[in-house]
Parts: sequence; C-alpha cells; structure tokens
Amino acid sequence: MFKFKQKDSEFFDLFVESAQYFYQGALMMDEVMLDYSKAADKVKEVVDLEHAADAVNDKIIDKLNLTFITPIDREDIYALANGLDDGVDNLQGTLQRIVMYRTGKAMSGAVTLTEEIIRAFSLLKNIRKNQAQILEATHKIGRLESEGDRVYRHEVAYLFDKEKDPIELIKWKDILENLENTLDHCEKIADMLRGVVMKYA
Repeated sequence: MFKFKQKDSEFFDLFVESAQYFYQGALMMDEVMLDYSKAADKVKEVVDLEHAADAVNDKIIDKLNLTFITPIDREDIYALANGLDDGVDNLQGTLQRIVMYRTGKAMSGAVTLTEEIIRAFSLLKNIRKNQAQILEATHKIGRLESEGDRVYRHEVAYLFDKEKDPIELIKWKDILENLENTLDHCEKIADMLRGVVMKYA
C-alpha cells in the first residue's frame, strides 16, 4: 500500500536533496568552529547553499500544487519541506553572526544531527518497511538535542561566570542562542517525521 510509483517518489527524493543541503550547512559550520579563518569564505558559500535549498523547497511546493493525489498528506509535505529549508536558514544566520561579530574561535557544530535527518528522510519512500529505522533515527536526534541543551546551558553559565567584557558576552550569547534554536529545530523535524510514521506505518 505504501510502496509508491516512481513518479510519486519525487517528493521523497526532493526531501533527501533538501536534507543534504542542511547537512552541508552543518559541515560548513563545523569547519568554521574548528578554523575561524574560514568564516568569511564559508558565509559566501552558505548564501549560495541557502539559495539552492530555497530552489528545492520551491520545487516541492510547485509539485504539491500540481499533484492531485500525494503519497502522504499535503500538510505533512508542506511542513517537512519548510522545516528543512528553515534549518538551512538557521545555520546561515549563525555563520553570519560569527563573521559580523568577529568572534574568533568558536564551538563545535551539529553534523551528526543532520546526518540522522538525511537518514530518516531517505527511508520515507517505504514508511511501513522502514518504520523502526526511521524512529531510531528520530530518537537519536532527540538524544543529541538533549545533549546539545546540556552543552548550551554549560556554555552560557561559563560565559556569565568568566567573560568580563559585556560586549563579548552579548555576542556569544546571541550565537549560542541561535545554535540552540537550530538544535531545537532538528528535534522539531524529528517530531514531524514521527508524526508521519504514526499515520502511515
């Protein structure tokens, strides 16, 4: 019942393509965290990446508007597409802040989270068969997000305890909050995926 025809699989292929852009954005973030000298170049790259992700999102929405019978609910397709696109926007915003604030060396990124998002979306073509694997990926995202919350709280506490320059404190607090929002967004996408599995598996 849930093995869709080839033409129906285009939504899922586009989801995976969009998730890969999210992943590439996370890799860029990770590079900057390890080597701040790459920040300015990576901001230029992430702008191009964001435009490419927008183009994929537009393809999904255009196809949605032209498709009478969709493989999963229209509302789910729309929400998942925009969720992935917003994830790239979040990463772009964080990188731009790092360059704008001239922060210097930063902290580690969220590459593993986005790897699991790609994995989950690549399994959506056959929801019933891949139910356990999709849920495993979403649960791992949840665990990683919880660990990210712990790191976020620790780093904010460290800032207020050790940073004497109020300007630097404000800069890093803003960047940390944006990173935390990106982690929360990953969990939001995982929640949407779990909802789709509940409907169709």
